[in-house]
Amino acid sequence: MPTKKSSAKQKLYKCKHCGFGYREKKWQRACEAWCSKHNSCNIMITRHVVKK
Repeated sequence: MPTKKSSAKQKLYKCKHCGFGYREKKWQRACEAWCSKHNSCNIMITRHVVKK
């Protein structure tokens, strides 16, 4: 299940594998799928990271 992290300004969806935060749930899902399958991060996905 995606982890939501709220702040006063924005809601972030956090990858449970690498901990990167995304504004959009679709990038969080893509990141979790990639991390779990390849045990690494994808640069095309991580360029959407808001918070490390």
